Amino acid sequence: MRLTPIRTAVSAAVLFALGLAAGPLIAQDNTTAPAAAPETPAANTPRTPDEIYSDLALFGEVFDRIRAQYVDVPDEKQLVHAALQGMLSSLDPHSNYIEPSDYDEVQEDTSGKFGGIGIEMQVEQDSIKVISPIDETPAAKIGILANDLIVEIDGVSVEGMTEQQAIDKIRGEVGTKVKLTIVREGVTEPLTFEVTRDIIASRAARLTMEDDVALIRLARFSEQAFVGIEKSINDAEKQLAGKPLKGIILDLRNNPGGLVDQAVSVSDAFLRQGAVVLTRGRDETVSSRYDAKPDDLDRKIADVPLVVLINGGSASAAEIVAGALQDHKRATLVGTRSFGKGSVQSIIPLGADGAMRMTIARYYTPANRSIQAAGIQPDIQILQDVPPELKGKDELLGEAALPGQIGGGTEQQATVGSSVYVPADPEKDTQLQYALKLIRGEVTDPAFPPKSDQATAGN
Repeated sequence: MRLTPIRTAVSAAVLFALGLAAGPLIAQDNTTAPAAAPETPAANTPRTPDEIYSDLALFGEVFDRIRAQYVDVPDEKQLVHAALQGMLSSLDPHSNYIEPSDYDEVQEDTSGKFGGIGIEMQVEQDSIKVISPIDETPAAKIGILANDLIVEIDGVSVEGMTEQQAIDKIRGEVGTKVKLTIVREGVTEPLTFEVTRDIIASRAARLTMEDDVALIRLARFSEQAFVGIEKSINDAEKQLAGKPLKGIILDLRNNPGGLVDQAVSVSDAFLRQGAVVLTRGRDETVSSRYDAKPDDLDRKIADVPLVVLINGGSASAAEIVAGALQDHKRATLVGTRSFGKGSVQSIIPLGADGAMRMTIARYYTPANRSIQAAGIQPDIQILQDVPPELKGKDELLGEAALPGQIGGGTEQQATVGSSVYVPADPEKDTQLQYALKLIRGEVTDPAFPPKSDQATAGN
C-alpha cells in the first residue's frame, strides 16, 4: 500500500534523546509546569479583506524601514525568510520554514537514501571504527571489513572529528570518490581504499534473534521502514530453518516518527483488516481513513505473539503503529508512556525557495483516540533501572511541554515525564528482558497475549 507521503515530525528534544549513548540526556523536571501555549480566541471571526491588506501594508512599511534605516545594509532575502519562519513557527511547534540549503537533507531523511559508500560506523578514540559494511554497497565490494579503523579521510586525519563530521566527509554526490586510510588488525601497514560513492539505502530496521524470538528494532519511519520489517521477518524465518517463530518484539523506543504511509504499511504487516489510523483536518481533502488489508506477510505471522516496546521517545508515526496494534489487540505494549504527538505535517515544496512544513491534521487511532499531548499508555508499564547519575535526567514530559502545542486530544494530557533511557547492554535492558520472559512464558500478565477482536475492530 503506497499513499501520498505525509511526513510527521517530532520535537528537537526527542531527537536529542536518540543520542543517549553518545551525549547528554534531556533533563525534564517533573515538578516544572509545561510552558503556557498562546491563548486562542473562543471564536475566530473572519477578517475583512481591508483588514488583511492593512496588516500586509504594515509588514511592507516595517520591511522598508529596515532596508532604509538599519545601521548596516540588511540582507533582504534573509529578512523575508525570517518572516516566513516566524509566521509558520507561530502556529505550533512542528510547523516551520525549510531553507533551500536544508531541503535536500530533509528529503534524504524522508527517503532513507543518500550518496555514500555503505558502512555503519562509530567514533572510537582517535579513529572511526567500521561496525559493518552494508551488503552489496561500494564499501563491501571493495573489501572494507568490520572492525577496520578509518584514520584518514581524503588525506585528513579523523583525530578530533565528531561522528557527524566524519559522516559529512564520507557522504557525497553519487559517482564521486572518497579516499580512506584504514588500519586493520593483523596487517602491518595502513591500507588505502578509493571508493566510488553510490546510492545507499540506510537501514531503518535491524533484526536480532534471541533464540526463537525475533527482536526487530525500527529506528525511523523513512521509506525503508516497511521493507526493513518485511526483510527482518523473512530473515528470521530463514535463520530458524523450519523451526516455528515463538514471538516477535517490535522495538519502537526513541523512534521519532516519519512517513504516515510507512506507519500504515508497518501496521498492515501485523494486521489483517480494519482501520490503522484516521486523519482529520480543517480541509476535508486531508481527512482520511487508512485500512489494513490481508496479505501473505500478515498471514505468515498471524499466530505469532507480538510485543511492542515504547517509551517517552516513541513519537508520531511510532505512536500510530503502537496505537493501531493496541486498539486491535494484536500486540501487548510494554514500557513507558509515549511522547504524545498526535498531529500530521505536510512538507510543501516551494521550488528554489525551499519548502514549508505545516500541520494539516490531527490523527486518531482505530478506537477514535487522539493522543495529542497525552501519549499512549503501555499495557504493562516496566521501568528501566536508571543509573544513579542519570536519575531525574532521563525523562521527557513530551508534547504536553511544548509551547504552542495544538491540544485537542481526547485523552488526559501528560503531567509527568516518561523515561527515554535504554541501556546499551541488552542484558541490562529491563523492558526487553521482560518482553522476552512474557513470550517465553517465564512471567505472566493478563495483558499478554491480548484477546484479538480483529473481526470487528476499526469498523
